[in-house]
Amino acid sequence: MARVHLEDGVAGLPRAEWNALVGDGSPFLEWDWLASLEEADTLGAERGWLARPLLLREADRIVAAAPLYVKTHSEGEFVFDGGWADAATRAGIDYYPKLLVGVPFTPVSGARLLVAPGEDVAARRLELVKALRDLCAANHFSGIHANFCLPEEIAVLESLHFQARLGLQYHWSNRGWNSFEDYLAAFRSKRRNQVRRERRSVAEAGIEVEVFVGRDIPDRLCETMYRFYLATIESRYWGRQYLNRGLFELLFERYRERLVLVVASLGDEPIAGTFNVAKQGVLYGRYWGALRSVRNLHFEVCYYRAIEYCIEAGFHRFEPGAGGDYKQLRGFDAQPTWSAHFLADPRLAEAVGRFLDAERAQAQSEIDWLRSRSALKPQ
Repeated sequence: MARVHLEDGVAGLPRAEWNALVGDGSPFLEWDWLASLEEADTLGAERGWLARPLLLREADRIVAAAPLYVKTHSEGEFVFDGGWADAATRAGIDYYPKLLVGVPFTPVSGARLLVAPGEDVAARRLELVKALRDLCAANHFSGIHANFCLPEEIAVLESLHFQARLGLQYHWSNRGWNSFEDYLAAFRSKRRNQVRRERRSVAEAGIEVEVFVGRDIPDRLCETMYRFYLATIESRYWGRQYLNRGLFELLFERYRERLVLVVASLGDEPIAGTFNVAKQGVLYGRYWGALRSVRNLHFEVCYYRAIEYCIEAGFHRFEPGAGGDYKQLRGFDAQPTWSAHFLADPRLAEAVGRFLDAERAQAQSEIDWLRSRSALKPQ
Protein backbone atom coordinates (compact mmCIF):
# COMPACT_ATOMS: atom_id res chain seq x y z
CA MET A 1 0.00 0.00 0.00
CA ALA A 2 1.38 3.39 -0.97
CA ARG A 3 2.12 6.03 1.65
CA VAL A 4 0.13 9.25 1.43
CA HIS A 5 1.97 12.58 1.58
CA LEU A 6 0.88 16.21 1.38
CA GLU A 7 3.62 18.48 0.04
CA ASP A 8 4.02 22.24 0.37
CA GLY A 9 3.78 22.74 -3.39
CA VAL A 10 4.82 21.37 -6.73
CA ALA A 11 7.88 23.64 -6.90
CA GLY A 12 9.65 21.57 -4.22
CA LEU A 13 9.19 18.30 -6.11
CA PRO A 14 11.60 16.90 -8.72
CA ARG A 15 10.62 18.37 -12.08
CA ALA A 16 11.27 15.21 -14.11
CA GLU A 17 9.39 12.98 -11.69
CA TRP A 18 6.32 15.22 -11.64
CA ASN A 19 6.32 15.61 -15.43
CA ALA A 20 6.52 11.83 -15.84
CA LEU A 21 3.12 11.69 -14.14
CA VAL A 22 1.75 14.21 -16.65
CA GLY A 23 3.25 12.62 -19.75
CA ASP A 24 1.45 13.75 -22.90
CA GLY A 25 -1.37 15.27 -20.86
CA SER A 26 -2.36 18.88 -20.31
CA PRO A 27 0.54 21.37 -20.42
CA PHE A 28 -1.05 23.22 -17.48
CA LEU A 29 -0.31 20.24 -15.24
CA GLU A 30 3.39 20.35 -15.99
CA TRP A 31 5.89 21.34 -13.32
CA ASP A 32 6.91 24.51 -15.14
CA TRP A 33 3.37 25.91 -15.15
CA LEU A 34 2.34 24.92 -11.62
CA ALA A 35 5.69 25.76 -10.01
CA SER A 36 5.73 29.14 -11.76
CA LEU A 37 2.31 29.99 -10.31
CA GLU A 38 3.67 29.19 -6.85
CA GLU A 39 7.04 30.92 -7.19
CA ALA A 40 5.53 34.08 -8.69
CA ASP A 41 3.42 34.47 -5.54
CA THR A 42 0.09 34.21 -7.34
CA LEU A 43 -0.96 31.53 -4.84
CA GLY A 44 -0.71 31.04 -1.07
CA ALA A 45 -2.94 30.94 1.98
CA GLU A 46 -3.37 34.72 1.97
CA ARG A 47 -4.70 34.53 -1.61
CA GLY A 48 -7.06 31.66 -0.86
CA TRP A 49 -5.04 29.12 -2.87
CA LEU A 50 -2.88 26.98 -0.57
CA ALA A 51 -0.99 24.44 -2.69
CA ARG A 52 -0.94 20.99 -1.08
CA PRO A 53 -0.30 18.39 -3.81
CA LEU A 54 -1.31 14.94 -2.62
CA LEU A 55 1.20 12.20 -3.42
CA LEU A 56 1.23 8.43 -3.20
CA ARG A 57 4.76 7.11 -2.68
CA GLU A 58 6.28 3.66 -2.77
CA ALA A 59 9.98 3.18 -2.06
CA ASP A 60 10.51 6.96 -2.31
CA ARG A 61 8.98 7.01 -5.79
CA ILE A 62 5.84 8.99 -6.68
CA VAL A 63 3.36 6.47 -8.09
CA ALA A 64 0.33 8.80 -8.22
CA ALA A 65 -0.60 12.38 -7.38
CA ALA A 66 -3.36 14.96 -7.43
CA PRO A 67 -2.83 18.75 -7.86
CA LEU A 68 -4.61 19.75 -4.66
CA TYR A 69 -5.38 23.17 -3.16
CA VAL A 70 -7.04 24.31 0.05
CA LYS A 71 -9.48 27.06 -0.95
CA THR A 72 -11.01 29.77 1.24
CA HIS A 73 -13.11 31.27 -1.58
CA SER A 74 -14.36 30.18 -5.02
CA GLU A 75 -12.59 32.68 -7.27
CA GLY A 76 -10.46 31.62 -10.22
CA GLU A 77 -12.06 28.19 -10.58
CA PHE A 78 -14.46 28.62 -13.56
CA VAL A 79 -16.81 25.94 -12.21
CA PHE A 80 -19.15 28.15 -10.30
CA ASP A 81 -20.41 27.03 -6.89
CA GLY A 82 -21.28 30.38 -5.31
CA GLY A 83 -24.93 29.34 -5.05
CA TRP A 84 -23.93 26.23 -3.12
CA ALA A 85 -21.85 28.33 -0.74
CA ASP A 86 -24.80 30.66 -0.16
CA ALA A 87 -27.11 27.71 0.50
CA ALA A 88 -24.61 26.23 2.96
CA THR A 89 -24.40 29.53 4.84
CA ARG A 90 -28.19 29.73 5.14
CA ALA A 91 -28.21 26.18 6.52
CA GLY A 92 -25.49 26.98 9.06
CA ILE A 93 -22.84 24.92 7.21
CA ASP A 94 -19.28 26.24 6.86
CA TYR A 95 -18.50 25.97 3.13
CA TYR A 96 -14.91 27.21 3.41
CA PRO A 97 -12.27 25.96 3.56
CA LYS A 98 -12.80 23.35 0.87
CA LEU A 99 -10.48 21.15 -1.19
CA LEU A 100 -9.98 21.71 -4.91
CA VAL A 101 -8.29 19.32 -7.33
CA GLY A 102 -7.41 21.26 -10.45
CA VAL A 103 -5.25 24.00 -11.95
CA PRO A 104 -5.57 27.57 -10.65
CA PHE A 105 -7.17 30.14 -12.99
CA THR A 106 -7.25 27.62 -15.86
CA PRO A 107 -10.54 26.30 -17.32
CA VAL A 108 -8.85 23.56 -19.35
CA SER A 109 -9.71 19.87 -19.04
CA GLY A 110 -6.99 17.43 -18.04
CA ALA A 111 -6.19 14.57 -15.73
CA ARG A 112 -6.76 15.28 -12.06
CA LEU A 113 -5.71 11.83 -10.86
CA LEU A 114 -2.15 11.48 -12.14
CA VAL A 115 -0.61 8.01 -12.32
CA ALA A 116 3.02 7.13 -13.02
CA PRO A 117 3.88 5.07 -16.13
CA GLY A 118 3.71 1.33 -15.52
CA GLU A 119 1.24 1.59 -12.63
CA ASP A 120 -2.27 0.15 -12.50
CA VAL A 121 -4.21 3.25 -13.48
CA ALA A 122 -7.61 2.16 -12.13
CA ALA A 123 -6.20 1.02 -8.80
CA ARG A 124 -4.06 4.12 -8.27
CA ARG A 125 -6.93 6.45 -9.13
CA LEU A 126 -9.07 4.69 -6.55
CA GLU A 127 -6.32 5.07 -3.94
CA LEU A 128 -6.06 8.78 -4.67
CA VAL A 129 -9.79 9.37 -4.31
CA LYS A 130 -9.89 7.40 -1.05
CA ALA A 131 -6.96 9.47 0.25
CA LEU A 132 -8.81 12.66 -0.67
CA ARG A 133 -11.92 11.46 1.15
CA ASP A 134 -9.87 10.57 4.24
CA LEU A 135 -8.18 13.97 4.19
CA CYS A 136 -11.52 15.74 3.90
CA ALA A 137 -13.01 13.83 6.85
CA ALA A 138 -9.96 14.14 9.12
CA ASN A 139 -9.73 17.91 8.66
CA HIS A 140 -13.46 18.73 8.51
CA PHE A 141 -13.38 20.32 5.04
CA SER A 142 -16.82 20.95 3.54
CA GLY A 143 -16.01 18.95 0.45
CA ILE A 144 -13.76 18.12 -2.48
CA HIS A 145 -14.14 19.54 -6.00
CA ALA A 146 -12.34 18.02 -9.00
CA ASN A 147 -12.71 20.64 -11.73
CA PHE A 148 -12.27 20.06 -15.46
CA CYS A 149 -11.39 16.42 -14.96
CA LEU A 150 -11.30 13.79 -17.70
CA PRO A 151 -14.49 11.88 -18.55
CA GLU A 152 -12.74 8.59 -17.74
CA GLU A 153 -12.06 9.82 -14.19
CA ILE A 154 -15.74 10.40 -13.46
CA ALA A 155 -16.55 6.72 -12.83
CA VAL A 156 -14.02 6.27 -10.02
CA LEU A 157 -15.07 9.58 -8.45
CA GLU A 158 -18.75 8.65 -8.58
CA SER A 159 -17.94 5.28 -6.99
CA LEU A 160 -16.89 7.19 -3.87
CA HIS A 161 -19.95 9.46 -3.77
CA PHE A 162 -18.76 12.37 -5.88
CA GLN A 163 -21.47 13.93 -8.04
CA ALA A 164 -20.78 14.69 -11.69
CA ARG A 165 -21.33 18.12 -13.20
CA LEU A 166 -21.58 18.73 -16.96
CA GLY A 167 -20.56 22.00 -18.60
CA LEU A 168 -19.68 23.08 -22.10
CA GLN A 169 -17.00 24.93 -24.01
CA TYR A 170 -16.48 25.74 -27.69
CA HIS A 171 -13.58 23.96 -29.42
CA TRP A 172 -12.28 24.02 -32.98
CA SER A 173 -11.46 20.69 -34.64
CA ASN A 174 -9.30 20.30 -37.74
CA ARG A 175 -10.98 18.23 -40.46
CA GLY A 176 -7.75 17.97 -42.40
CA TRP A 177 -7.86 21.41 -44.05
CA ASN A 178 -4.75 22.55 -45.92
CA SER A 179 -5.45 26.29 -45.75
CA PHE A 180 -7.74 28.84 -44.16
CA GLU A 181 -9.63 29.05 -47.45
CA ASP A 182 -10.28 25.31 -47.24
CA TYR A 183 -11.65 25.91 -43.75
CA LEU A 184 -13.89 28.72 -44.97
CA ALA A 185 -15.29 26.41 -47.65
CA ALA A 186 -16.76 24.30 -44.85
CA PHE A 187 -18.92 27.23 -43.70
CA ARG A 188 -22.41 27.94 -44.90
CA SER A 189 -22.21 30.84 -47.36
CA LYS A 190 -23.60 33.56 -45.07
CA ARG A 191 -21.09 32.85 -42.32
CA ARG A 192 -18.22 32.41 -44.79
CA ASN A 193 -18.80 35.88 -46.21
CA GLN A 194 -19.05 37.35 -42.71
CA VAL A 195 -15.66 35.90 -41.70
CA ARG A 196 -14.06 37.32 -44.83
CA ARG A 197 -15.53 40.77 -44.12
CA GLU A 198 -14.27 40.69 -40.53
CA ARG A 199 -10.74 39.73 -41.58
CA ARG A 200 -10.71 42.28 -44.38
CA SER A 201 -11.74 45.13 -42.07
CA VAL A 202 -8.71 44.47 -39.83
CA ALA A 203 -6.32 44.44 -42.78
CA GLU A 204 -7.86 47.64 -44.18
CA ALA A 205 -7.21 49.35 -40.83
CA GLY A 206 -3.48 48.87 -41.54
CA ILE A 207 -3.00 46.23 -38.85
CA GLU A 208 -0.46 43.44 -39.29
CA VAL A 209 -0.91 40.23 -37.32
CA GLU A 210 2.09 37.98 -36.60
CA VAL A 211 2.56 34.65 -34.84
CA PHE A 212 5.62 34.05 -32.64
CA VAL A 213 6.38 30.48 -31.55
CA GLY A 214 8.57 28.94 -28.86
CA ARG A 215 12.21 29.93 -28.70
CA ASP A 216 11.69 32.38 -31.57
CA ILE A 217 9.57 34.60 -29.30
CA PRO A 218 11.57 37.79 -28.59
CA ASP A 219 12.16 38.79 -24.97
CA ARG A 220 10.52 42.18 -25.54
CA LEU A 221 7.10 40.52 -25.86
CA CYS A 222 7.09 39.48 -22.20
CA GLU A 223 6.26 43.00 -21.01
CA THR A 224 3.94 43.50 -24.00
CA MET A 225 1.85 40.42 -23.20
CA TYR A 226 1.62 41.41 -19.55
CA ARG A 227 0.33 44.86 -20.60
CA PHE A 228 -2.29 43.19 -22.81
CA TYR A 229 -3.36 40.97 -19.89
CA LEU A 230 -3.75 44.00 -17.61
CA ALA A 231 -5.71 45.87 -20.27
CA THR A 232 -8.35 43.15 -20.27
CA ILE A 233 -8.56 43.07 -16.47
CA GLU A 234 -8.90 46.85 -16.25
CA SER A 235 -11.55 47.09 -18.98
CA ARG A 236 -14.04 44.74 -17.32
CA TYR A 237 -15.95 45.45 -14.13
CA TRP A 238 -15.74 41.76 -13.19
CA GLY A 239 -12.03 41.54 -13.96
CA ARG A 240 -9.76 39.98 -11.34
CA GLN A 241 -6.00 40.21 -11.54
CA TYR A 242 -4.80 36.75 -10.61
CA LEU A 243 -1.44 36.96 -12.39
CA ASN A 244 1.54 39.31 -12.08
CA ARG A 245 4.58 40.36 -14.06
CA GLY A 246 6.73 37.83 -12.22
CA LEU A 247 4.68 34.94 -13.59
CA PHE A 248 5.07 36.14 -17.18
CA GLU A 249 8.81 36.45 -16.64
CA LEU A 250 9.07 32.92 -15.26
CA LEU A 251 7.03 31.48 -18.11
CA PHE A 252 9.21 33.25 -20.68
CA GLU A 253 12.26 31.84 -18.91
CA ARG A 254 11.26 28.19 -18.44
CA TYR A 255 8.11 27.58 -20.50
CA ARG A 256 8.75 29.46 -23.73
CA GLU A 257 8.86 26.34 -25.92
CA ARG A 258 5.16 25.84 -25.13
CA LEU A 259 4.10 29.40 -26.03
CA VAL A 260 2.42 30.66 -29.19
CA LEU A 261 1.84 34.43 -29.22
CA VAL A 262 -0.39 36.20 -31.74
CA VAL A 263 0.44 39.90 -31.90
CA ALA A 264 -1.33 42.67 -33.83
CA SER A 265 0.66 45.80 -34.64
CA LEU A 266 -0.16 49.18 -36.14
CA GLY A 267 3.09 50.30 -37.67
CA ASP A 268 5.78 49.57 -35.09
CA GLU A 269 3.33 49.61 -32.17
CA PRO A 270 1.91 46.32 -30.78
CA ILE A 271 -1.73 47.05 -29.99
CA ALA A 272 -3.27 43.64 -29.20
CA GLY A 273 -2.35 40.03 -28.70
CA THR A 274 -3.09 36.60 -27.32
CA PHE A 275 -1.01 34.38 -25.07
CA ASN A 276 -1.50 30.75 -26.13
CA VAL A 277 -0.02 27.42 -25.07
CA ALA A 278 0.60 24.44 -27.37
CA LYS A 279 1.20 20.75 -26.75
CA GLN A 280 0.63 17.52 -28.65
CA GLY A 281 -1.14 19.17 -31.57
CA VAL A 282 -3.52 21.22 -29.41
CA LEU A 283 -3.53 25.01 -29.05
CA TYR A 284 -4.95 26.52 -25.86
CA GLY A 285 -5.98 30.16 -25.81
CA ARG A 286 -5.30 31.77 -22.44
CA TYR A 287 -4.99 35.58 -22.29
CA TRP A 288 -6.13 38.33 -24.65
CA GLY A 289 -5.76 42.07 -24.46
CA ALA A 290 -5.89 45.19 -26.60
CA LEU A 291 -4.57 48.70 -26.08
CA ARG A 292 -6.76 50.12 -28.86
CA SER A 293 -10.33 49.41 -29.86
CA VAL A 294 -10.48 48.25 -33.48
CA ARG A 295 -13.55 46.62 -34.99
CA ASN A 296 -13.20 42.83 -35.40
CA LEU A 297 -9.64 42.83 -34.03
CA HIS A 298 -10.65 40.43 -31.24
CA PHE A 299 -11.96 37.88 -33.74
CA GLU A 300 -8.87 38.15 -35.94
CA VAL A 301 -6.31 37.83 -33.17
CA CYS A 302 -8.09 35.38 -30.86
CA TYR A 303 -9.63 33.10 -33.46
CA TYR A 304 -8.90 33.49 -37.17
CA ARG A 305 -5.14 33.93 -37.08
CA ALA A 306 -4.86 31.22 -34.42
CA ILE A 307 -6.91 28.81 -36.56
CA GLU A 308 -4.74 29.68 -39.54
CA TYR A 309 -1.67 28.80 -37.46
CA CYS A 310 -3.24 25.51 -36.34
CA ILE A 311 -3.87 24.54 -39.96
CA GLU A 312 -0.31 25.50 -40.97
CA ALA A 313 1.16 23.56 -38.03
CA GLY A 314 -1.08 20.52 -38.52
CA PHE A 315 -2.75 20.89 -35.10
CA HIS A 316 -5.94 18.91 -34.58
CA ARG A 317 -7.69 21.01 -31.93
CA PHE A 318 -7.91 24.58 -30.64
CA GLU A 319 -9.47 25.34 -27.26
CA PRO A 320 -9.84 29.13 -27.05
CA GLY A 321 -11.01 29.28 -23.43
CA ALA A 322 -14.24 29.51 -21.46
CA GLY A 323 -17.42 31.33 -22.47
CA GLY A 324 -18.38 33.20 -25.61
CA ASP A 325 -21.38 31.99 -27.60
CA TYR A 326 -20.04 34.04 -30.53
CA LYS A 327 -17.37 31.34 -30.96
CA GLN A 328 -20.04 28.97 -32.21
CA LEU A 329 -20.76 31.30 -35.13
CA ARG A 330 -17.10 31.17 -36.12
CA GLY A 331 -16.63 27.43 -36.39
CA PHE A 332 -16.17 26.35 -32.79
CA ASP A 333 -18.55 23.58 -31.77
CA ALA A 334 -19.91 22.73 -28.31
CA GLN A 335 -17.95 20.15 -26.33
CA PRO A 336 -18.72 18.76 -22.86
CA THR A 337 -16.57 19.50 -19.83
CA TRP A 338 -16.76 17.58 -16.57
CA SER A 339 -16.22 18.18 -12.89
CA ALA A 340 -17.02 16.08 -9.83
CA HIS A 341 -18.03 17.21 -6.35
CA PHE A 342 -18.12 15.55 -2.95
CA LEU A 343 -19.94 17.41 -0.19
CA ALA A 344 -19.48 16.11 3.34
CA ASP A 345 -22.77 17.37 4.81
CA PRO A 346 -25.55 15.01 3.62
CA ARG A 347 -28.15 17.79 3.56
CA LEU A 348 -26.06 19.93 1.24
CA ALA A 349 -25.07 16.90 -0.84
CA GLU A 350 -28.72 15.98 -1.38
CA ALA A 351 -29.71 19.50 -2.41
CA VAL A 352 -26.75 19.87 -4.77
CA GLY A 353 -27.45 16.43 -6.20
CA ARG A 354 -30.97 17.45 -7.22
CA PHE A 355 -29.61 20.61 -8.81
CA LEU A 356 -26.93 18.67 -10.73
CA ASP A 357 -29.42 16.13 -12.06
CA ALA A 358 -31.43 18.94 -13.66
CA GLU A 359 -28.36 20.88 -14.77
CA ARG A 360 -26.82 17.87 -16.55
CA ALA A 361 -29.98 17.28 -18.54
CA GLN A 362 -30.16 20.96 -19.49
CA ALA A 363 -26.46 21.11 -20.43
CA GLN A 364 -26.68 18.00 -22.60
CA SER A 365 -29.75 19.38 -24.34
CA GLU A 366 -27.89 22.64 -25.03
CA ILE A 367 -24.84 20.81 -26.39
CA ASP A 368 -27.04 18.76 -28.72
CA TRP A 369 -28.90 21.88 -29.88
CA LEU A 370 -25.70 23.80 -30.58
CA ARG A 371 -24.14 20.91 -32.47
CA SER A 372 -27.24 20.60 -34.65
CA ARG A 373 -26.79 24.29 -35.57
CA SER A 374 -23.06 24.29 -36.25
CA ALA A 375 -21.77 27.08 -38.46
CA LEU A 376 -19.95 24.39 -40.44
CA LYS A 377 -21.61 22.17 -43.01
CA PRO A 378 -21.90 18.48 -42.06
CA GLN A 379 -18.97 16.32 -43.15
